[in-house]
Amino acid sequence: MKEITSSSMPPCFNRWCEKIDPVLKTKAQKREFRNYLGGLLGDSQRKNITQIAHNNLDITYHKLHHFLTESTWNYDEVNDKRLEIIASCRQTKISRCFSLIIDDSGHRKSGNFTDCVGRQYIGEIGKTDNGNVIVTTHIYDGVRSFPLDVELYEKAENFPEGKDAPQFQKKPDIAFNLIEKCLNRNYCPQIILMDGGYGNNTNLLGKLEKKNLKYIGIIAKNRLVKLVKQDFIESEKTIAEIAKSLPQDSFEKIRIGKNREKTLWVATINIELSALSGIKTVAIVMNADTFENSTDIDYLMTNEIGEKVCGNWIVETYTQRNWIEVFYREIKGWLGLSQYQVRNKRSLMRHFILVFCAYTFIQWHRLTGGLRRQWGNKPLNTFAEALEAFRNAVSFRFFQWLKDNVEVFSLYKASLGVIWA
Repeated sequence: MKEITSSSMPPCFNRWCEKIDPVLKTKAQKREFRNYLGGLLGDSQRKNITQIAHNNLDITYHKLHHFLTESTWNYDEVNDKRLEIIASCRQTKISRCFSLIIDDSGHRKSGNFTDCVGRQYIGEIGKTDNGNVIVTTHIYDGVRSFPLDVELYEKAENFPEGKDAPQFQKKPDIAFNLIEKCLNRNYCPQIILMDGGYGNNTNLLGKLEKKNLKYIGIIAKNRLVKLVKQDFIESEKTIAEIAKSLPQDSFEKIRIGKNREKTLWVATINIELSALSGIKTVAIVMNADTFENSTDIDYLMTNEIGEKVCGNWIVETYTQRNWIEVFYREIKGWLGLSQYQVRNKRSLMRHFILVFCAYTFIQWHRLTGGLRRQWGNKPLNTFAEALEAFRNAVSFRFFQWLKDNVEVFSLYKASLGVIWA
């Protein structure tokens, strides 16, 4: 059943929410925080305020809307507290050797009344459309995977002064600000992983190198580079031209992936870029044994040095970036990331942080084993399995409540214009 009550939430839900309570100022804020979080975690496919209020017997739309739009709580403080909760538990605390992943994700939004909406490329539909785009950072240490920070991207066309507006920031600039935010929290990543939207941006790479940060990022096939050999440096060519000129025996056959094994051919070269200092290593990754037969070729560039830097290490490390794609699929598919009913930027950011909290709640209980001990008879290895166990707990407790409150539930159904009897 989609219907729930606040009292049908299992004790673990309230205990976890109590950890957030110190940054919420009033009883009403604490109550609506629980109501919104419970709605995001609920069975209903739609997660907007109207549907959450409709499914919950003791939630009103106006109080929930006020919590998102007018209430005085600070979403940065809630996010900081969320990260404190992660760091305070041995099973969820991120180890020192973690990767920081940068990416952006968009979703369609009709009309132009919502802040930051613009016509831009939306990855989930694979074309340009009206929508919002967020830039996020994500941490992964080989076992644990958690979102870190989020920021809304706003196109230059939305500002009267265009690109000259002081408020305008390009996505790589937003990404660097989020990286600095990560460093200010004393999180020091072992490596930063980026797709071509960030890995091919010279200004961003230069800023990272000034902070002595290591990275792996995709560069464009038409990027001009100088091939570095043992005794000389060649003139500038595109990276694709260099890759095409390499002999076939330069490529090493490797296999990656545990569950779904994938065969790739990789060659590594050393290069220099005119706008950056130092020698970089590029792994040319193909899905066939020759350049001509390959339908998918990536150029992964890193400033990491040492004996470990080889084709296999670069590819294996870069595959960790898939965790942010998994995260986007889960929060869009299960937690309603794009299903908000608010328009101003502050309210949008509040919604995104609350989605992060809902995701963290499930991951926290999956890693600590709380849901498995009481509500599962098998290991909960994935987010979806842990979420299903939580929903099972809610449905059981609602059934117990229903046995003692049949008349109350009948009146609720009658208020919707149907007879439940």
